[in-house]
Amino acid sequence: LFLSFSLNVFLFSGGGRLDICMTSTARLAYVAAEGELKQPFKDELPTRQAQLSTLQDTEEFDVLVVGGGATGSGCALDAVTRNLKTALVERNDFSSGTSSRSTKLIHGGVRYLQKAIMKLDYEQYMMVKEALHERSNLLDIAPHLSAPLPIMLPVYKWWQLPYYWAGIKMYDLVAGGQCLKSSYVLSKNKALELFPMLKKDKLVGAIVYYDGQHNDARMNLAIALTAARHGAAIANYTEVVHLLKKTDAGTGKEKVCGARCRDVITGNEFDVRAKCVINATGPFTDSLRKMDDGKNTNICQPSAGVHIVIPGYYSPDNMGLLDPATSDGRVIFFLPWEKMTIAGTTDTPTDITAHPIPREEDINFILNEVRNYLSPDVEVRRGDVLAAWSGIRPLVTDPNSKDTQSICRNHIVNVSDSGLVTIAGGKWTTYRSMAEETLDAAVAAHRLGGGPSKTVGLVLEGGQDWSPTLYIRLVQDYGLENEVAQHLAATYGGKAFDVAKMARVTGKRWPIVGNRLVSEFPYIESEVRYAVKEYACTAIDVIARRTRLGFLNVQAADEALPRIVDIMGKMLDWSDKKRTEELEAAKKFLYLEMGYRSRSEQLTGTTEITLDTQELCLIDRYTNRFHKFDKDSKGFITTVDVQRVLQNISVQIDENALHEILNEVDLNKNGQVELNEFLQLMSAVKKGQVSDSRLAILMKTAEESLDLRGPVTVDRSGGGV
Repeated sequence: LFLSFSLNVFLFSGGGRLDICMTSTARLAYVAAEGELKQPFKDELPTRQAQLSTLQDTEEFDVLVVGGGATGSGCALDAVTRNLKTALVERNDFSSGTSSRSTKLIHGGVRYLQKAIMKLDYEQYMMVKEALHERSNLLDIAPHLSAPLPIMLPVYKWWQLPYYWAGIKMYDLVAGGQCLKSSYVLSKNKALELFPMLKKDKLVGAIVYYDGQHNDARMNLAIALTAARHGAAIANYTEVVHLLKKTDAGTGKEKVCGARCRDVITGNEFDVRAKCVINATGPFTDSLRKMDDGKNTNICQPSAGVHIVIPGYYSPDNMGLLDPATSDGRVIFFLPWEKMTIAGTTDTPTDITAHPIPREEDINFILNEVRNYLSPDVEVRRGDVLAAWSGIRPLVTDPNSKDTQSICRNHIVNVSDSGLVTIAGGKWTTYRSMAEETLDAAVAAHRLGGGPSKTVGLVLEGGQDWSPTLYIRLVQDYGLENEVAQHLAATYGGKAFDVAKMARVTGKRWPIVGNRLVSEFPYIESEVRYAVKEYACTAIDVIARRTRLGFLNVQAADEALPRIVDIMGKMLDWSDKKRTEELEAAKKFLYLEMGYRSRSEQLTGTTEITLDTQELCLIDRYTNRFHKFDKDSKGFITTVDVQRVLQNISVQIDENALHEILNEVDLNKNGQVELNEFLQLMSAVKKGQVSDSRLAILMKTAEESLDLRGPVTVDRSGGGV
C-alpha cells in the first residue's frame, strides 16, 4: 500500500522538487517587485464616501470586480498591483458571506489527496499541490492573522496506523519544501498526554500533521484593505442593479462595459464603467451570469457547511483533531480557535440565500460526532454551544455527481460571449492563485496590459510591521492589558498601534487604557471606532467581521450591542430611529444566523418539564428554591426579588447585569420569570440542553448561602445557545 502510494505521488509530481525550486525563484522576483509598487494611500485610507465618489467620477476603470469575498478581494488586489485601474463593489459587507463562515483552516485538503491517489485523479492532485503552495504563501504574507496548527488524527485500529501514516506522509511529500513541519506518530500514552480529552478505549496511537489556521473574516478584510491602499476604489454595501452593455463596432455584438450600482445605505444609483467586469460573487455566481444572459444555465451547486463553537476546555490550546470518517462519511474538524473550540463541518445540498441558518439536526450531528471521540468523562452538552453558523460553499457542478459531497472544490474561469469574466468554485486557501488565473484571462480577453501578477509574497494589511513580540510594546507604551495587547497584535498586526491610540482612559490603576466591550473577551471600545475607518457601516459588521464576538459567543455579543451601537451612532451621526434599527437588525442576525434561536428553542413556552421518575423530587426542590425568592407568592420573580435575597447574604450585583441575567430566562419578555419558566430552565439544564445559566447558578448558590451566610460568587458560566 505504501509503495503504491509513493509511486503514484512520484508519478503525479514528476519526480518532485523542480517545480518547488522554480516557485521559489519566481517568488523572490515578485518580492523584489513589491518595492516598486505604488501605495497612494499608505498613511490613511480614503473614507467610504470618498471611495463612492471615485467610483462615480472615474470615466472608465480597467477592471470592475463584483463581490467582496476572498476571491473578489483577491482579484481586486491582483488587478491593482498590475497597475490596472481597479474598482470593487460588494452588496453587503466584505466577507459577509462564505468567506467569514469557514473552518478557519488554510489547508491543501488531506481528503482530496486521498481521493487523488486512490483514484489516480490528476486534477485533484494538482488542486492539493496548488493549495499547499498557497498555504505557505498565505502564512508568509499575513503572519499576524495566521499560524501553523498541529492536527491529531486518532487511530483506533492497528491496521489503520500504517494506512493513515502513509497518507499523511504523502501530504508532507507533496508540500515538498513548503511543508510546515514534518508529521509524526504518537503512542497511545503520548496522544493522551497532548489531548487528554480523547477517548481512551481501543486507542492504539495517533498521527499528528500540520496545516495552517487563520482569522478568515479579518484575512478577507486585510486583502480588501491592501487593494485599497494600492489605489483600488472599493465600496461595501454597493449592489449591482444591472450590467451595462454597448455594441462592439467590429463584431456588432453586445459587450459588457460596466454596471449600474446602488448605494444600499442611501439608495443613490450611479454607473460604474469598466473595460472588464469580473463576476466573483461566490454562491450568487449564477445570478450575475443570468443578468448578463438570461439563457445561461447554472454552473454552481451550493452546499451548506455548519460549524459550532463550544468552550475552550473541550480541546487543548494548540492541538486540533480530525475525524476522517464520520458516521455518514463526512470529515469533522475539532479545532482550538480564538481560545474557544470550533467543530465542523457538515456538507449538505442547500438553497442559495444571503442569510443561511444553522439547522438543529446539523448541530446535533456535530455534537454526536464529537462525543464519539471524547472521553466519557467529558459530558458534551447541547447547552455548551456558544454559537453556530452555516456557510454556503459555491461548488462547481459536476454533471456525473450524485451529491455535493463527491464534488471536487476546484474552480473554473469562464469568459462569456459578452466579455463577462466569471470565477466560480475553489476554496479559501487558493483565493490568490484563483485571482491570478482570473486576471490572466481578463487581460487576454480584453487586452488590458499591465504585466504579470505580483501578489506572491505581497504582504497584506498589518503584516509589514508585525513581530511576535509586538504586543509587549503595546503593553509598555499604552498601558493595555496583556490579553488585550496580544489580541490587538494578532488581529491588526502593525496597525494595532492605531487602535491603541484611539483607546480611552479607563480611570483605573490598571489597565490605563482600553475599556472592554464585555468582560470575558479582549475586544475593546476603540476597535469599534477603528472599525468605522475599516468601512464598517453596521453593528453587524463589528460583531461579526471586524471583531469575531458574534462567532464566539452570541450571548456576549448581544450584551455588547448597546455600547457598540452607541459608539457607532456618535461617529456616523445616527438618529435615534437609526440606532434602534441597527440594534434590532443585529439582534435578528444573532438570533437567526449565529444560532441564538437554537437556545430559545431549548427553552420555549411549549417545552415539557421532563425529569426521570427518580428525579421528580427535584421539582419540589426547584419549586422551594423559587419560593425563597418569591416571598409574596406572586408566581413570578423580578429583579427586586432577587436583589432582596442577595442583600440578605451581603452580595451586590449591578442592576443592569441582573436584568440581563433574568432576561436570559424570561421567555415571554414581560420583565419577570414565572415558576414554569424557571422549572423549564432547570429541566433543560438537567438534560444538558442549556449549560448552567447564570440565573440557575445564582439561585442555587444564594439558597445555600441563606443558611451559611457565606460569600456568593456569580460568574458567567458560558451561556450556551
